[in-house]
Amino acid sequence: MSMSKIAASGLSLKPSRRVRISGLALAVSAGLLVSGCAQSGSTSSTDSAGGSSGDSCDFSSTYPSGAIEFIVPWAAGGGTDSVSRFVGLQLADRLGTQVNVVNRDGGGGVIGHTAIANGKADGSVIGMTTVEITMMHWQGLADLDYEDITPVAQVNSDPSGITVAADAPWETIEELLDDARANPGDIVGSGTAIGGIWDLARAGMLLEAGMGVNDIRWVPSAGSAPALQELAAGGIDVTFASLAENATMIEAGEARPLAIMGEERDPNYPDVPTLKEVGIDFSMGSWRGVSGPAGMDEDIVAELECQVADIVASDEYVEFMTTAGFGVDGKDTAAFTEFIVNEDEAKGTIMEAAGLTG
Repeated sequence: MSMSKIAASGLSLKPSRRVRISGLALAVSAGLLVSGCAQSGSTSSTDSAGGSSGDSCDFSSTYPSGAIEFIVPWAAGGGTDSVSRFVGLQLADRLGTQVNVVNRDGGGGVIGHTAIANGKADGSVIGMTTVEITMMHWQGLADLDYEDITPVAQVNSDPSGITVAADAPWETIEELLDDARANPGDIVGSGTAIGGIWDLARAGMLLEAGMGVNDIRWVPSAGSAPALQELAAGGIDVTFASLAENATMIEAGEARPLAIMGEERDPNYPDVPTLKEVGIDFSMGSWRGVSGPAGMDEDIVAELECQVADIVASDEYVEFMTTAGFGVDGKDTAAFTEFIVNEDEAKGTIMEAAGLTG
Protein backbone atom coordinates (compact mmCIF):
# COMPACT_ATOMS: atom_id res chain seq x y z
CA MET A 1 0.00 0.00 0.00
CA SER A 2 1.43 3.30 -1.05
CA MET A 3 0.67 6.26 1.14
CA SER A 4 3.17 8.78 -0.15
CA LYS A 5 0.94 11.81 0.30
CA ILE A 6 -0.17 10.71 3.75
CA ALA A 7 3.36 9.95 4.91
CA ALA A 8 4.57 13.27 3.58
CA SER A 9 2.56 15.04 6.25
CA GLY A 10 5.25 14.09 8.76
CA LEU A 11 2.96 12.31 11.18
CA SER A 12 4.58 10.50 14.08
CA LEU A 13 3.17 7.11 14.99
CA LYS A 14 2.47 6.06 18.52
CA PRO A 15 4.45 3.01 19.62
CA SER A 16 2.52 -0.26 19.61
CA ARG A 17 1.03 -1.16 22.95
CA ARG A 18 1.03 -4.80 23.97
CA VAL A 19 -0.50 -4.91 27.45
CA ARG A 20 -3.01 -7.71 27.31
CA ILE A 21 -6.58 -7.20 28.39
CA SER A 22 -7.74 -9.42 31.21
CA GLY A 23 -11.00 -9.83 33.10
CA LEU A 24 -13.29 -9.11 30.16
CA ALA A 25 -16.54 -11.01 30.14
CA LEU A 26 -16.16 -13.25 27.09
CA ALA A 27 -19.76 -14.08 26.28
CA VAL A 28 -20.30 -16.89 23.83
CA SER A 29 -23.04 -15.91 21.39
CA ALA A 30 -22.93 -19.08 19.33
CA GLY A 31 -20.85 -22.20 18.96
CA LEU A 32 -20.40 -25.21 16.76
CA LEU A 33 -19.00 -28.56 17.73
CA VAL A 34 -17.20 -29.97 14.74
CA SER A 35 -16.27 -33.60 15.10
CA GLY A 36 -13.04 -34.74 13.55
CA CYS A 37 -13.50 -38.35 14.58
CA ALA A 38 -13.61 -40.89 11.79
CA GLN A 39 -17.06 -42.00 10.79
CA SER A 40 -18.10 -45.25 9.21
CA GLY A 41 -17.58 -45.11 5.46
CA SER A 42 -15.86 -41.73 5.54
CA THR A 43 -12.67 -40.97 3.68
CA SER A 44 -9.75 -38.91 4.90
CA SER A 45 -9.07 -35.42 3.57
CA THR A 46 -6.44 -35.07 0.90
CA ASP A 47 -4.11 -32.24 0.09
CA SER A 48 -3.94 -30.46 -3.28
CA ALA A 49 -1.58 -33.13 -4.61
CA GLY A 50 -4.17 -35.81 -3.96
CA GLY A 51 -2.50 -37.57 -1.01
CA SER A 52 -3.23 -37.54 2.67
CA SER A 53 -2.06 -34.34 4.36
CA GLY A 54 -1.51 -36.10 7.70
CA ASP A 55 2.09 -37.26 7.24
CA SER A 56 3.34 -34.24 5.29
CA CYS A 57 2.03 -31.83 7.94
CA ASP A 58 3.00 -33.83 11.03
CA PHE A 59 5.57 -31.40 12.42
CA SER A 60 4.53 -31.92 16.04
CA SER A 61 4.19 -35.53 17.22
CA THR A 62 2.15 -34.47 20.25
CA TYR A 63 -0.29 -32.10 18.53
CA PRO A 64 -3.18 -32.07 18.85
CA SER A 65 -3.58 -33.67 22.26
CA GLY A 66 -7.28 -32.80 22.60
CA ALA A 67 -10.09 -30.63 21.33
CA ILE A 68 -9.31 -27.26 19.76
CA GLU A 69 -11.30 -24.08 20.39
CA PHE A 70 -11.54 -21.97 17.24
CA ILE A 71 -12.61 -18.43 18.14
CA VAL A 72 -14.51 -16.16 15.76
CA PRO A 73 -14.34 -12.49 16.87
CA TRP A 74 -17.60 -11.67 15.05
CA ALA A 75 -21.22 -12.72 15.21
CA ALA A 76 -22.68 -15.91 13.79
CA GLY A 77 -23.97 -15.71 10.23
CA GLY A 78 -21.46 -13.19 8.90
CA GLY A 79 -18.65 -13.65 6.42
CA THR A 80 -15.94 -14.28 9.00
CA ASP A 81 -18.19 -16.80 10.71
CA SER A 82 -18.87 -18.76 7.52
CA VAL A 83 -15.20 -18.83 6.50
CA SER A 84 -14.18 -19.88 10.03
CA ARG A 85 -16.67 -22.73 10.09
CA PHE A 86 -15.45 -24.05 6.76
CA VAL A 87 -11.82 -23.91 7.90
CA GLY A 88 -12.72 -25.39 11.30
CA LEU A 89 -14.52 -28.32 9.69
CA GLN A 90 -11.55 -29.02 7.44
CA LEU A 91 -9.06 -28.76 10.33
CA ALA A 92 -11.12 -31.19 12.40
CA ASP A 93 -10.98 -33.74 9.61
CA ARG A 94 -7.29 -33.27 8.92
CA LEU A 95 -6.16 -33.20 12.56
CA GLY A 96 -8.50 -35.97 13.68
CA THR A 97 -9.87 -34.05 16.64
CA GLN A 98 -12.80 -31.91 17.68
CA VAL A 99 -12.69 -28.27 16.61
CA ASN A 100 -15.21 -26.14 18.49
CA VAL A 101 -15.99 -23.02 16.49
CA VAL A 102 -17.12 -20.38 18.99
CA ASN A 103 -18.37 -16.84 18.32
CA ARG A 104 -17.11 -14.26 20.80
CA ASP A 105 -18.25 -11.02 19.28
CA GLY A 106 -18.48 -7.54 20.73
CA GLY A 107 -16.42 -4.42 21.18
CA GLY A 108 -15.63 -4.07 17.48
CA GLY A 109 -13.69 -7.34 17.51
CA VAL A 110 -11.96 -6.66 20.83
CA ILE A 111 -13.57 -9.48 22.82
CA GLY A 112 -12.81 -12.22 20.33
CA HIS A 113 -9.28 -11.12 19.55
CA THR A 114 -8.59 -10.81 23.28
CA ALA A 115 -9.84 -14.36 23.78
CA ILE A 116 -7.42 -15.59 21.11
CA ALA A 117 -4.52 -13.66 22.65
CA ASN A 118 -5.31 -14.88 26.18
CA GLY A 119 -5.64 -18.54 25.24
CA LYS A 120 -3.13 -21.25 26.09
CA ALA A 121 -0.17 -21.16 23.72
CA ASP A 122 -0.28 -24.93 23.20
CA GLY A 123 -2.45 -24.78 20.07
CA SER A 124 -5.64 -25.66 21.90
CA VAL A 125 -6.94 -22.12 21.28
CA ILE A 126 -6.71 -20.55 17.84
CA GLY A 127 -9.02 -18.29 15.88
CA MET A 128 -9.76 -16.21 12.83
CA THR A 129 -7.93 -12.92 13.15
CA THR A 130 -9.29 -10.05 11.07
CA VAL A 131 -8.01 -6.67 9.92
CA GLU A 132 -9.28 -5.06 13.14
CA ILE A 133 -6.27 -6.41 15.08
CA THR A 134 -4.24 -3.71 13.29
CA MET A 135 -6.77 -0.97 14.09
CA MET A 136 -8.27 -1.36 17.57
CA HIS A 137 -5.25 -0.17 19.54
CA TRP A 138 -4.94 2.94 17.36
CA GLN A 139 -8.59 3.69 18.08
CA GLY A 140 -8.01 3.36 21.80
CA LEU A 141 -10.43 0.41 22.02
CA ALA A 142 -7.85 -1.96 23.51
CA ASP A 143 -4.17 -2.30 24.38
CA LEU A 144 -4.03 -5.25 22.03
CA ASP A 145 -2.07 -5.59 18.80
CA TYR A 146 -0.33 -8.09 16.53
CA GLU A 147 2.44 -8.71 19.10
CA ASP A 148 -0.14 -10.41 21.33
CA ILE A 149 -0.86 -13.12 18.76
CA THR A 150 1.01 -15.68 16.67
CA PRO A 151 0.02 -15.32 13.00
CA VAL A 152 -0.27 -18.76 11.38
CA ALA A 153 -1.62 -18.30 7.85
CA GLN A 154 -3.75 -15.88 5.88
CA VAL A 155 -6.79 -17.31 4.09
CA ASN A 156 -8.60 -14.38 2.47
CA SER A 157 -8.59 -10.74 1.45
CA ASP A 158 -11.18 -8.51 -0.20
CA PRO A 159 -10.47 -4.95 -1.38
CA SER A 160 -12.91 -2.17 -0.71
CA GLY A 161 -15.18 -1.17 -3.54
CA ILE A 162 -16.77 2.21 -4.21
CA THR A 163 -20.41 1.67 -5.19
CA VAL A 164 -23.17 4.12 -6.08
CA ALA A 165 -26.85 3.73 -6.97
CA ALA A 166 -27.62 2.74 -10.55
CA ASP A 167 -29.16 6.15 -11.26
CA ALA A 168 -26.34 8.16 -9.62
CA PRO A 169 -24.99 11.07 -11.70
CA TRP A 170 -21.40 9.77 -11.61
CA GLU A 171 -20.30 7.32 -14.29
CA THR A 172 -16.68 7.06 -13.11
CA ILE A 173 -14.69 7.38 -9.90
CA GLU A 174 -13.03 10.47 -11.36
CA GLU A 175 -16.41 12.18 -11.72
CA LEU A 176 -17.33 11.31 -8.15
CA LEU A 177 -14.08 12.74 -6.77
CA ASP A 178 -14.29 15.86 -8.95
CA ASP A 179 -17.77 16.52 -7.56
CA ALA A 180 -16.50 15.97 -4.01
CA ARG A 181 -13.68 18.44 -4.60
CA ALA A 182 -16.07 21.04 -5.96
CA ASN A 183 -18.70 20.48 -3.26
CA PRO A 184 -16.88 19.21 -0.15
CA GLY A 185 -19.18 17.44 2.30
CA ASP A 186 -22.20 17.27 -0.01
CA ILE A 187 -21.62 13.64 -0.97
CA VAL A 188 -22.41 11.20 1.84
CA GLY A 189 -20.86 7.75 2.23
CA SER A 190 -21.34 4.83 4.60
CA GLY A 191 -20.53 1.16 5.06
CA THR A 192 -19.52 0.65 8.68
CA ALA A 193 -19.11 2.45 11.99
CA ILE A 194 -16.89 5.51 12.31
CA GLY A 195 -13.31 4.29 12.33
CA GLY A 196 -14.24 0.91 10.84
CA ILE A 197 -12.32 -0.60 7.95
CA TRP A 198 -14.54 0.85 5.22
CA ASP A 199 -14.50 4.31 6.82
CA LEU A 200 -10.73 4.02 6.86
CA ALA A 201 -10.73 3.03 3.20
CA ARG A 202 -12.70 6.18 2.36
CA ALA A 203 -10.40 8.39 4.40
CA GLY A 204 -7.23 6.87 2.95
CA MET A 205 -8.47 7.24 -0.61
CA LEU A 206 -9.32 10.91 -0.09
CA LEU A 207 -6.01 11.69 1.60
CA GLU A 208 -4.01 9.93 -1.13
CA ALA A 209 -5.98 11.91 -3.73
CA GLY A 210 -4.90 15.12 -2.03
CA MET A 211 -8.39 15.86 -0.74
CA GLY A 212 -9.84 16.64 2.66
CA VAL A 213 -10.82 13.69 4.80
CA ASN A 214 -14.42 14.94 4.98
CA ASP A 215 -14.82 15.89 1.33
CA ILE A 216 -16.99 12.78 1.21
CA ARG A 217 -18.86 12.90 4.49
CA TRP A 218 -19.26 9.71 6.54
CA VAL A 219 -22.48 8.53 8.15
CA PRO A 220 -21.95 5.51 10.42
CA SER A 221 -23.93 2.31 9.91
CA ALA A 222 -24.04 -1.13 11.47
CA GLY A 223 -22.42 -2.60 8.38
CA SER A 224 -22.55 -2.88 4.63
CA ALA A 225 -26.08 -4.33 4.49
CA PRO A 226 -27.76 -1.38 6.27
CA ALA A 227 -25.65 0.99 4.19
CA LEU A 228 -26.91 -0.65 1.00
CA GLN A 229 -30.47 -0.18 2.18
CA GLU A 230 -29.74 3.50 2.73
CA LEU A 231 -28.18 3.70 -0.73
CA ALA A 232 -31.31 2.20 -2.29
CA ALA A 233 -33.50 4.59 -0.30
CA GLY A 234 -31.46 7.63 -1.30
CA GLY A 235 -30.26 8.35 2.23
CA ILE A 236 -26.60 8.15 1.20
CA ASP A 237 -24.76 8.57 -2.09
CA VAL A 238 -21.97 5.99 -2.01
CA THR A 239 -20.99 2.87 -0.10
CA PHE A 240 -17.51 1.65 0.71
CA ALA A 241 -17.40 -2.13 1.15
CA SER A 242 -16.21 -5.20 -0.70
CA LEU A 243 -18.03 -5.82 -3.96
CA ALA A 244 -18.96 -9.27 -2.64
CA GLU A 245 -21.06 -7.56 0.04
CA ASN A 246 -22.80 -5.44 -2.61
CA ALA A 247 -23.16 -8.23 -5.17
CA THR A 248 -26.91 -8.73 -4.82
CA MET A 249 -27.77 -5.12 -5.63
CA ILE A 250 -25.10 -4.88 -8.31
CA GLU A 251 -26.38 -8.00 -10.07
CA ALA A 252 -29.96 -6.73 -9.75
CA GLY A 253 -28.96 -3.54 -11.55
CA GLU A 254 -29.75 -1.37 -8.55
CA ALA A 255 -26.15 -0.38 -7.78
CA ARG A 256 -23.05 0.31 -9.82
CA PRO A 257 -19.41 -0.10 -8.73
CA LEU A 258 -17.08 2.70 -9.81
CA ALA A 259 -13.73 1.32 -8.60
CA ILE A 260 -12.02 -1.07 -6.23
CA MET A 261 -9.07 -0.51 -3.91
CA GLY A 262 -7.20 -3.63 -4.94
CA GLU A 263 -3.85 -4.26 -6.56
CA GLU A 264 -5.63 -5.66 -9.62
CA ARG A 265 -9.13 -5.87 -11.02
CA ASP A 266 -11.65 -8.29 -9.55
CA PRO A 267 -12.21 -11.12 -12.04
CA ASN A 268 -15.90 -11.08 -11.09
CA TYR A 269 -16.06 -7.41 -12.14
CA PRO A 270 -13.51 -7.10 -14.94
CA ASP A 271 -14.83 -3.72 -16.12
CA VAL A 272 -14.34 -2.04 -12.74
CA PRO A 273 -10.97 -0.25 -12.55
CA THR A 274 -8.62 -0.10 -9.59
CA LEU A 275 -7.83 3.24 -7.99
CA LYS A 276 -4.26 2.85 -9.20
CA GLU A 277 -5.48 2.78 -12.79
CA VAL A 278 -6.98 6.24 -12.36
CA GLY A 279 -3.87 7.68 -10.72
CA ILE A 280 -4.60 7.16 -7.01
CA ASP A 281 -1.86 4.90 -5.64
CA PHE A 282 -3.89 3.44 -2.80
CA SER A 283 -5.29 0.05 -1.86
CA MET A 284 -7.13 -1.19 1.19
CA GLY A 285 -9.44 -4.00 2.14
CA SER A 286 -10.44 -6.53 4.73
CA TRP A 287 -8.64 -9.80 5.37
CA ARG A 288 -8.81 -12.92 7.51
CA GLY A 289 -6.20 -15.35 8.79
CA VAL A 290 -5.71 -18.08 11.36
CA SER A 291 -3.76 -17.05 14.47
CA GLY A 292 -3.12 -18.20 18.02
CA PRO A 293 -1.76 -16.65 21.23
CA ALA A 294 1.75 -15.25 21.34
CA GLY A 295 4.51 -17.71 22.22
CA MET A 296 3.23 -20.79 20.43
CA ASP A 297 5.62 -23.70 19.85
CA GLU A 298 7.23 -23.49 16.41
CA ASP A 299 6.38 -27.09 15.53
CA ILE A 300 2.70 -26.56 16.34
CA VAL A 301 2.68 -23.38 14.25
CA ALA A 302 4.35 -25.26 11.39
CA GLU A 303 1.75 -28.03 11.55
CA LEU A 304 -1.17 -25.60 11.56
CA GLU A 305 0.45 -23.53 8.80
CA CYS A 306 0.80 -26.64 6.63
CA GLN A 307 -2.77 -27.80 7.27
CA VAL A 308 -4.26 -24.37 6.56
CA ALA A 309 -2.18 -24.05 3.38
CA ASP A 310 -3.58 -27.37 2.17
CA ILE A 311 -7.11 -26.19 2.95
CA VAL A 312 -6.67 -22.90 1.09
CA ALA A 313 -5.21 -24.71 -1.92
CA SER A 314 -8.03 -27.24 -2.07
CA ASP A 315 -10.71 -27.20 -4.75
CA GLU A 316 -13.38 -27.31 -2.04
CA TYR A 317 -12.15 -24.11 -0.42
CA VAL A 318 -11.77 -22.27 -3.71
CA GLU A 319 -15.29 -23.30 -4.74
CA PHE A 320 -16.72 -22.28 -1.36
CA MET A 321 -15.04 -18.87 -1.41
CA THR A 322 -15.88 -18.20 -5.06
CA THR A 323 -19.52 -19.08 -4.51
CA ALA A 324 -19.63 -16.77 -1.49
CA GLY A 325 -17.89 -14.01 -3.45
CA PHE A 326 -14.82 -13.91 -1.18
CA GLY A 327 -11.26 -13.62 -2.41
CA VAL A 328 -8.79 -16.46 -1.85
CA ASP A 329 -5.50 -15.06 -0.54
CA GLY A 330 -3.14 -17.50 1.15
CA LYS A 331 0.04 -16.48 2.95
CA ASP A 332 2.35 -18.64 5.04
CA THR A 333 3.42 -17.74 8.57
CA ALA A 334 6.39 -15.57 7.57
CA ALA A 335 4.51 -13.69 4.85
CA PHE A 336 1.39 -13.28 6.99
CA THR A 337 3.43 -11.94 9.90
CA GLU A 338 5.21 -9.41 7.70
CA PHE A 339 1.88 -8.43 6.17
CA ILE A 340 0.30 -7.76 9.58
CA VAL A 341 3.26 -5.65 10.73
CA ASN A 342 3.00 -3.52 7.60
CA GLU A 343 -0.78 -3.31 7.92
CA ASP A 344 -0.51 -2.06 11.49
CA GLU A 345 1.86 0.74 10.54
CA ALA A 346 -0.23 1.72 7.52
CA LYS A 347 -3.46 1.79 9.50
CA GLY A 348 -1.89 3.93 12.22
CA THR A 349 -0.64 6.44 9.66
CA ILE A 350 -4.03 6.83 8.00
CA MET A 351 -6.01 6.86 11.23
CA GLU A 352 -3.83 9.54 12.74
CA ALA A 353 -4.05 11.65 9.57
CA ALA A 354 -7.83 11.21 9.52
CA GLY A 355 -8.26 12.05 13.20
CA LEU A 356 -9.52 8.56 14.04
CA THR A 357 -7.02 7.63 16.75
CA GLY A 358 -8.09 7.31 20.35
